[in-house]
Amino acid sequence: MATKKSKTPRKPTSRAARGKSAQKKSPARKTAATPSARKKLASKGRAPAPAKRTRPKQKIAVSHHREEDFKADGLRAYAQYRDLGIADATGGLARAHVIRLQGPCNPEEVSKLHFHDVDFQMVYVLKGWVKTYMEGLGETLYKQNSSWTQPPRIRHMILDYSDDVELLEVILPADFETIELKA
Repeated sequence: MATKKSKTPRKPTSRAARGKSAQKKSPARKTAATPSARKKLASKGRAPAPAKRTRPKQKIAVSHHREEDFKADGLRAYAQYRDLGIADATGGLARAHVIRLQGPCNPEEVSKLHFHDVDFQMVYVLKGWVKTYMEGLGETLYKQNSSWTQPPRIRHMILDYSDDVELLEVILPADFETIELKA
């Protein structure tokens, strides 16, 4: 492929002269008063800036402990959940609940590898202890006042727990999918 040559003859210059010439043209050497030599181009075919995500207006959520608020209507049959009203107050942005795992632990029912399709998940041990497995971490025993986060879609399972265990769980978003995996 042939290259097109300039019709204007160039003057031979030394390396020093070329270096000084390049320095004069450098944008870093321009002063604030010198107008830009570049022409501003109108954008063509660019996607519009993404709209700012609007979140629902949040309300105050107050939840006082009442035994009758623990329900066996959650994700796991061996657990009772006390909803703290966060999902309603945040318009679905987050969910928080206290979970009581019903003892004694039955590994055949409890120890099933799964993950949650969430943006954020945090668990805090309010009472008792729980032993879990998390991919990349292995088995860990969490006692009262311990906490952990589970990154989105991390494979995990409960291995064992005390008869009196209570957990505080915070999840974003409030509604999410749980996928059980074949061992």
